[in-house]
Amino acid sequence: MEPLMEEPSTMFDRFVNFWIKNQDPRSVNWFLSGSPVPLATILVSYLYFCLYAGPKWMKNRKPFELKNVLIVYNAIQVVFSAILVYEGLEGGWRKHYNFTCEPVDYSDNPRAVRMLSAVWFYYMCKLIELLDTVFFVMRKKQNQVTFLHVYHHTMMPFAGFIGTKYVGGGQTTLLGLINSFIHVIMYAYYMLAAMGPHMQKYLWWKRYLTVMQMVQFGIVFIHTIQVQFYPSCQYPKGIAALLSLNAALFFYMFASFYYHAYVKKPKSKVMANGDKQALNGHANGHTSNGYTNGHTNGVYANGSAEKSLKVQ
Repeated sequence: MEPLMEEPSTMFDRFVNFWIKNQDPRSVNWFLSGSPVPLATILVSYLYFCLYAGPKWMKNRKPFELKNVLIVYNAIQVVFSAILVYEGLEGGWRKHYNFTCEPVDYSDNPRAVRMLSAVWFYYMCKLIELLDTVFFVMRKKQNQVTFLHVYHHTMMPFAGFIGTKYVGGGQTTLLGLINSFIHVIMYAYYMLAAMGPHMQKYLWWKRYLTVMQMVQFGIVFIHTIQVQFYPSCQYPKGIAALLSLNAALFFYMFASFYYHAYVKKPKSKVMANGDKQALNGHANGHTSNGYTNGHTNGVYANGSAEKSLKVQ
């Protein structure tokens, strides 16, 4: 009987070691970075509203237009993404980080703290992006609230929390840098699209956002898989492996979307249905087809990339 008593103790010790002993002391007191309870409360509320309360509330109401709200929202996202690009570069990737293997620097070095702050800000942005789904519900676009969309938006804040609390820097922050760069362009597109049909003639480059997203996933895969071939690399190999798998999966999904949207379909049909085929399901100011919807990406947080097709 004694061995049976020891096993739970061992499992509990491992749990405590991961969640308590390994937490980054620099960020433990930062907003929403201590206990996971507040984040869990936010995410449960998000799911409840978007999947049940919101649709029920909107059932007998006319959809909100939200044109000005979406224009401002997307403009803010452009600014936030640009800030993350700048901080990612200056925090390490412009000249200090190693592209082959970059472990997390847990010191109080100003540059290390700057990158950790960028990870935290990325985490905050993932929480703000929950509004994407809220806007869908309020505009009665419930068909765009797909499983992938909701899964992505639920998991990304959690990934940001893990990144801020445990791996705030190092190898996977390159993914957040690239992703944020693409988001600058992507949110700019959605901002223009939200302004009205008269802007469509300036949005001929929509399909190239999908191409950029596929390129991103290719870079993410190569950048993360290489960690497995350097035994001395101190970056967590488990996180890197999950990122590699995720990148391969979403490269396939984006490539499949691109093929069906722009290659297989007759050109005339693509043009006719262009507004119904969101490039990445983000389409907060534009449209979506429910096929794609993730923000994925390596995130500053920990590269738990999303799990859906919205590269934000």
